[in-house]
Amino acid sequence: MANFILIGLCIIAGILFRKRKVLPKDAHKGINAWIIYIALPATSFKYLPHITWTKDLLFPALAPVLVWLLGWLFITLYSRFRKVSKATAGGLKLTSSLSNTTFVGLPLIAAYFSEKEFGTAIICDQVTFTLLSTIGIIVAIRSSQQQKLSAQLVLKKVLSFPPLIGCILALTVPRFIDISSLNPLFDKLAGTVGPLALFSIGLQLRFGGWFSELKAISFALLYKLILAPLVLLIIAVLLGLKGMITQITIFEMAMPTLLTAGVVADQYNLNPKLSNLVVGIGILLSFLTTAVWWFVLTHLGLF
Repeated sequence: MANFILIGLCIIAGILFRKRKVLPKDAHKGINAWIIYIALPATSFKYLPHITWTKDLLFPALAPVLVWLLGWLFITLYSRFRKVSKATAGGLKLTSSLSNTTFVGLPLIAAYFSEKEFGTAIICDQVTFTLLSTIGIIVAIRSSQQQKLSAQLVLKKVLSFPPLIGCILALTVPRFIDISSLNPLFDKLAGTVGPLALFSIGLQLRFGGWFSELKAISFALLYKLILAPLVLLIIAVLLGLKGMITQITIFEMAMPTLLTAGVVADQYNLNPKLSNLVVGIGILLSFLTTAVWWFVLTHLGLF
């Protein structure tokens, strides 16, 4: 219960701070920079070196890729049927196919499961961010035509992404150097992810003009919050996958849209109003839908 109270208080505080203009307009950018450059790499160092790598971890590694591919297909069919613009289709692909595995995912995993399960979540997270930094950027560029697409541009986006760098270092450095003395520091820094991420969400939530975009929002969130985790659930049952790793993976893929995907859609002018609405409304709805998914995953005896 305490975790849920913390989640609510952090988001409400962010909303109140924004409405009362306590902080500068773009204050969330500084908070997000701390999370991306400091807190998330520290989280990787806290959990990844202690993971026992088995074939079971292929599921959290491949799940974000499958969700992206099916989301791309889902929105492509929708955009052709509804005859939406190329920019709008690009924005919907970004905001319906990438899960918020960090800013919402980690706090909810702590609330419903345990912080001990963050290791699996970090794997989902790194694959998700890699997808955004590669295929996501390609989709954004092709949909907006603001920049010339090149392998050099994509490679630069990937290799300069701090959480991915932190992930690679966390998997390699401890094999050669004993950094256990830094564990208390990693604990403190990683502990800032949840509260700051939720506070940042509150600062960024916008809901104005949602009714005129209701159909597109509904289609995007239908896939993101219901169909995507449902497909993974069916696959897991058919393959006989069981255990906490499977549960956490499906739960992570039931998260709302990755905030950074909305930022990218805004940067490339991919119908930013619609993209931000999908992000904001999805976050609110996810507090209900993830509760349902937690019940399905833990109380129906499937795993």
